[in-house]
Amino acid sequence: MPPTKTKRSNSGKKSSSKSKKDEIQQSKSPAEFFAENQSIAGFDNAGKSLYTTLRELIENSLDACESVNVLPDISVTIEEMTQAQFNKMRGVPTGASPAKPNAEEADDVKLPGDDDPKDKDKKGKGKKARAGGEAYFIVTVRDNGCGMAHEAIPDLLGRVLSGSKYGVRQTRGKFGLGAKMALIWSKKSTGVPIKIKTSHVKGVRGGGGGSLLTEEGERKIGPKVSSCVLDIDIYKNCPRVLEHKQQANTEKWIGTEMEVLVAGNWTTYKSRVVQYLQQLAIITPYASLGMDYSNRSDEKKEMTLRFERRSEQMPAQAREVKHHPSSVNNLLIQQLLERTSNKTLFKFLTNDLSGISPSAAKKLIQKLGNSFDGDMGPDELDDKQTTRLVQLLRSTDGLFKSPDGGCLSPLGEYNLNLGIQKVVEPEIIATARDKPGAYDGHPFIVEAAVSLGGNDAKEGITVVRFANRIPLLFEGGADVATRVANSKIKWSSYKIDHKKDRIGVFVSIVSTKVPFKGTGKEYIGDDITEIQLSVKRALQSCCQQLRAHLAKRNALRDVKERKSRLLKYVPDVSRSLFGILEGMRKRKLEEEDGLERVASPRKRVVGMSPAKRLKSSEREKTAIMNNISKGNLTEDMIKQHLIEAVEETANAGIGDNEDEDGGKSKSKSVDDERQSVYLVPIYDKPNDVQHAIQHPLFDFFPINVTV
Repeated sequence: MPPTKTKRSNSGKKSSSKSKKDEIQQSKSPAEFFAENQSIAGFDNAGKSLYTTLRELIENSLDACESVNVLPDISVTIEEMTQAQFNKMRGVPTGASPAKPNAEEADDVKLPGDDDPKDKDKKGKGKKARAGGEAYFIVTVRDNGCGMAHEAIPDLLGRVLSGSKYGVRQTRGKFGLGAKMALIWSKKSTGVPIKIKTSHVKGVRGGGGGSLLTEEGERKIGPKVSSCVLDIDIYKNCPRVLEHKQQANTEKWIGTEMEVLVAGNWTTYKSRVVQYLQQLAIITPYASLGMDYSNRSDEKKEMTLRFERRSEQMPAQAREVKHHPSSVNNLLIQQLLERTSNKTLFKFLTNDLSGISPSAAKKLIQKLGNSFDGDMGPDELDDKQTTRLVQLLRSTDGLFKSPDGGCLSPLGEYNLNLGIQKVVEPEIIATARDKPGAYDGHPFIVEAAVSLGGNDAKEGITVVRFANRIPLLFEGGADVATRVANSKIKWSSYKIDHKKDRIGVFVSIVSTKVPFKGTGKEYIGDDITEIQLSVKRALQSCCQQLRAHLAKRNALRDVKERKSRLLKYVPDVSRSLFGILEGMRKRKLEEEDGLERVASPRKRVVGMSPAKRLKSSEREKTAIMNNISKGNLTEDMIKQHLIEAVEETANAGIGDNEDEDGGKSKSKSVDDERQSVYLVPIYDKPNDVQHAIQHPLFDFFPINVTV
């Protein structure tokens, strides 16, 4: 037995050694890596992939419009087809048997066991799976942005991790994945390349390069329209151009139109797509958005969504800034030292990093020690000196200026207010922007809004989240905005019932580096104290604005409830009062006829002095009795007078909102005439501005806004 065991062990070692020799070291291109790990980019399944494809193409269109200061007009078309229709369109051989030549019924082929009456559960599940199963979609997104240069189209859309958004700047995306992943998903799910149609004006590019307007204020038109059919070589990470041509721009159009054919699941992600467009309309009220969905198999499922432009005031473009000392690391400093054009360490610190003044650079060099000199070249620093430099840059507090929030581009309270009113239509809304903050050397700004009521609003707290003006729809429970709204705000102290009131909480965070959690970039954790406190302050500011209005609203509600309760008992009280008066009249008539009635012992007032009894003159009693006898005082009249008394008391409780003539009082009219004023920081002084309000501490420049 022992020899046998030893032999088997040796055999196992030989096999293991052989397998190790057979292992080959391989490397993968970025395109191949993301094709195999598509969930990193949000392509988890067919339904999520359809949603992410739409989202990436729409956000690319927004970037193209905003980069040249053009109000976006974006149209989305989605056309659904079955597998049989897709095969017919593409000419894919289906291998249908002669017994069933109709290819359009291929999706209804019965599986083994479907006709078995004992297998009803499996049959039912099969039908349900087909109802929400995979289908094919032609997705087309068209915009009026800057367009793409003819020769640049293949590299812009066919090379993964190739983009123009690298750097320290607020952007919707950074990694050059969005449209490329849509192309990769199209290649994986259908094998169909993407189609691009674009018109571009020479000299105009994204990021503020050139203008789309002539000196007369008219929009420039590109002379040519480029058409491109593009595929991607996954293994080489390079574009594969199938068709690339130009033709005359007879439509006088400038912009981009992209068409992809992908697999997806509309049934499970329809609500997400609608929710995304609604929230996008909130965060981009200056854009005109439209979506048309059609189904080749069922026209009844067609739907159309339109979100018209509500504002013409676009946020200022975000500016690119240099790295802040507290955000650097060894690798980044090594790259900056290698790429710098400055000849000395002193100039490198003051010119290639932000927040370091000349005096701060001198103090920093002194702290570095004798091995450092301000006149030494950046290329003279070795690895140990670089590590020492990074340690001091990250740990020196108070020596450098804080990161500048002026490089960011928040939506603005005015636009946020308009966007919420446009989509939600709440009863009341308050907005606030917290002061710029920073974490790990990255500036951020938090804007927030709190609304009450509105279309389809539910009882309780509904949190809507945005990051760099992008709606975040998934994993909201762990987000900093959700946790602050649910656990850090004492709603009762602001006269708000967080269980019964329909509260909408909107939080928008913009930063040069949004601290997303997870690879999906769907939520921001609450572990960064600076962001958590900023969100809390912004929401508290909104609630403070609402408190005065809510206190008045609650007072009105209490008055109405009291009025309702009193009116409820008016019929019983009037009937009882009239019964008492009628009884008094009958007793008086009996007394006049010489009849005496002894009061019931329970109704006798024992021990009460005559002074405490209600005194009324005989004249008043006689008048009341006569009115009852003549019919001038009836139960209905008592009821009417009681109702008038309740109404008068309720109106007095509301306050001095109405004058004696029933019109609005002066104070009320003044409140109604007031309009909210939104202050937008301007970092570059406008050239041609009239009627500026100047002050030793600040200047006010009016901004014309058309709504």
